[in-house]
Amino acid sequence: MVKQTIQIFARVKPSVRKQQQGIYSIDEDEKLASSLEIVLPRDLADGFVNNKRESYKFKFQRIFDQEAKQEIIFEIIAKPVAESTLAGYNGTIFAYGQTGSGKTFTITGGAERYSDRGIIPRTLSYIFEQLQKDSSKIYTTHISYLEIYNECGYDLLDPRHEASKLEDLPKVTILEDPDQNIHLKNLSLHQATTEEEALNLLFLGDTNRMIAETPMNQASTRSHCIFTVHLSSKEPGSATVRHAKLHLVDLAGSERVSKTGVGGLLLTEAKYINLSLHYLEQVIIALSEKHRTHIPYRNSMMTSVLRDSLGGNCMTTMIATLSLEKRNIDESISTCRFAQRVALIKNEAILNEEIDPRLMIVRLQKEIADLKAELAMVTGEQRTEALTEAELLQLEKLIASFVEDQDPESRLEVGADLRKIHYCFHHFKVNFNVSSGLSHVLPRSNCNKNSSC
Repeated sequence: MVKQTIQIFARVKPSVRKQQQGIYSIDEDEKLASSLEIVLPRDLADGFVNNKRESYKFKFQRIFDQEAKQEIIFEIIAKPVAESTLAGYNGTIFAYGQTGSGKTFTITGGAERYSDRGIIPRTLSYIFEQLQKDSSKIYTTHISYLEIYNECGYDLLDPRHEASKLEDLPKVTILEDPDQNIHLKNLSLHQATTEEEALNLLFLGDTNRMIAETPMNQASTRSHCIFTVHLSSKEPGSATVRHAKLHLVDLAGSERVSKTGVGGLLLTEAKYINLSLHYLEQVIIALSEKHRTHIPYRNSMMTSVLRDSLGGNCMTTMIATLSLEKRNIDESISTCRFAQRVALIKNEAILNEEIDPRLMIVRLQKEIADLKAELAMVTGEQRTEALTEAELLQLEKLIASFVEDQDPESRLEVGADLRKIHYCFHHFKVNFNVSSGLSHVLPRSNCNKNSSC
């Protein structure tokens, strides 16, 4: 079991208008943590209750400034989580921030340059690279892609997406078993045997996402999306299977309707987005309070799906995306405050191992056969049916291997079946007679039909 708090990181989006950039500073000197200080411009101070305060300081595991490349984001944030998933632990990485702060760019990446690939494609590349290197285990990888739009779940990998309206598609619904494990009905799992197949599934899902232009963002994602890698592994011959899930989450951005000035469908979307983010915040607040007994996971679909990621069996990382232009200072401060509360949540990640039922059935069947043979030996009850050709061939292979083995301590293991024991003695008797030049040799078929030979 691995106990740790949710890891929090911050990423500052490059400012398009340098003259409107807010004043902030990053201190990397502190041990094991970085601090971000946001200086509040005097002309914006009136908007706060405590307008005498001129700066806010927040601590993160690490803060990535405007020049940070996608590669370093993956190496520092995503790679450790991917490694833990390969080891059998559940993992989650989610980006949180206002609309237009760079969440989708961080999680999925940009389409213009190969170097702009985000966390998801880089993680897929890394996982399949590691799977090819490790020949000691048998791995199986499946992909699912869930979209939560206006508090309804949809399968982004549903082939009917392109030809149907969103309302006509079957909704993904949440089912809960007696152990409070969440299962998603109508969410398809697609096996991916190569990196290319996994990336094709990612591109298919991204094509089906709900995107719209708003005053704050030309390509604003209007839904929460959860891209999940389901990984199973087992050693050859072992009945123990490890299952792990890696959630890569791109949350829709919070936005102030008064600032965006949207209406109609965009306004409805904004209300649902803000409501689900509000419920997420309520869960975070409840988890950060030590003596809180009820956690309101069921208030929204997103918090239900991410139940394990928030205070459960998961190694979780949050990326706070910040747009530190003057007009966005208040939202950036809210995002940082949210991150500080998230950092108080403790998760307990356990190794997800279980017994493969198919292999267990085979093992139990063999055990039953062995016990029956032992019982027959103890009670004196002999089995009368003849050994099959396959059993005879297997016995001859075992005998040949035993005879050729130069180790004086080697043993011939044929179980407690008297028919097999008699056959082995008969086999040695035949070989002894042949080597001694004796002619009275019993044929193989006679011994097989009469186990008392």
